[in-house]
Amino acid sequence: MAGDMVPVLDVVGLKCPLPVLKARKALAALAPGETLEVLANDPASVDDFEAFCAASGHVLVSRSEAAGVHRFLIRKSR
Repeated sequence: MAGDMVPVLDVVGLKCPLPVLKARKALAALAPGETLEVLANDPASVDDFEAFCAASGHVLVSRSEAAGVHRFLIRKSR
């Protein structure tokens, strides 16, 4: 597992709805069960990604914040 790299989508500087739209596109390229890491600094991204995952069926594995940057780990469901 040490060789498994989680793709990172850096959308710092982008405002709603662009972070979610770019994440949707990045997730489409992944296989079910794979995880995407998203970095965003739009304060609305917290609610946006929770709503996106609830609506799409993807799993919001974790979310954290440091120095104004939110980090989301999203596992593709299907």
